[in-house]
Amino acid sequence: MSTPDLNLLVTLDVLLAEGSVTRAAKHLRLSPSAMSRALARLRETTGDPLLVRAGRGLVPTPRALELREQVSQLVQDAEAILRPAETLNLKQLVRTFTLRTSEGFVERFGADLIARVGEQAPGVRLRFVQKPDKDSTPLRDGSVDLETGVVGQTEGPEVRTQALFRDRFIGVVRRGHPLSQGEITPVRYAAGRHIYVSRRGLDKGPIDEALKSLELVREVVTIVAGFSTALALARASDLIASVPEQHTENLRVGMHSFALPLVLPTFTVSMLWHPRLDADLAHRWLRGCLREVCAQTRNDGALDASTVEQGSCLAQADTKKPAQGGL
Repeated sequence: MSTPDLNLLVTLDVLLAEGSVTRAAKHLRLSPSAMSRALARLRETTGDPLLVRAGRGLVPTPRALELREQVSQLVQDAEAILRPAETLNLKQLVRTFTLRTSEGFVERFGADLIARVGEQAPGVRLRFVQKPDKDSTPLRDGSVDLETGVVGQTEGPEVRTQALFRDRFIGVVRRGHPLSQGEITPVRYAAGRHIYVSRRGLDKGPIDEALKSLELVREVVTIVAGFSTALALARASDLIASVPEQHTENLRVGMHSFALPLVLPTFTVSMLWHPRLDADLAHRWLRGCLREVCAQTRNDGALDASTVEQGSCLAQADTKKPAQGGL
């Protein structure tokens, strides 16, 4: 079955409203002959004359009278769909947004984001799903509305991105750990027993490369997939966890944090979405909420000046190369 020409709906609506080929042609800015051809196509498509001559004018057939209200409503609905949205009533908005983020991002920013969204739009629900990789397919197929992370080389070229904040890796140990006192030097840091975080199961990363440039090697005792797991292990042992500062603020309460005594680049955490949602007012509002939450809380967990001085060779410059693997 061939697909009908939906443009004929507009033509039919005007013809039934005007009851005249000439007036309908003028309304649609067509020539009378073009409108006559359109009426012929409508008759062929519907299998009904629709308008028949009665004296010097045209009158609708019973089928045309049956269609008139239905066609008029269809055209109005189509025009409403295609008309740019001008306002968004957040109090009446009912929608579930799916966000794909790391566990650390949810633990750091999730509560504030949920509170802000709930205050402005009580009918909106956020669903957080895990982010096992950087594949852009969930954004393309619509199963994920918004994603956060470090932009890498595997994202689709059409994906939209916007920076949220910059972050850096820091060292974290339990209270009373030897590294909680005194100057943190590369030698002292490398001499400890370490937890390596890698979602892909790697066993070396930028920290190891930085230590190698200083002719140092650290002992990695265990490899875990998430930062919360690494911090839980460090809290209960003498192991050293190296984690993102902003992502883990809430998880590091009661622990000692220090700047890494290595030259490492900072990295930018961004939000990502598919361009089909660019103009969606509800999605734009959600992106604004996320930006505001990150802007308000991103500096809360900054290390104090004295601690930063202990790791004074920490590089603060960003890098164009995306982070690969763990640290």
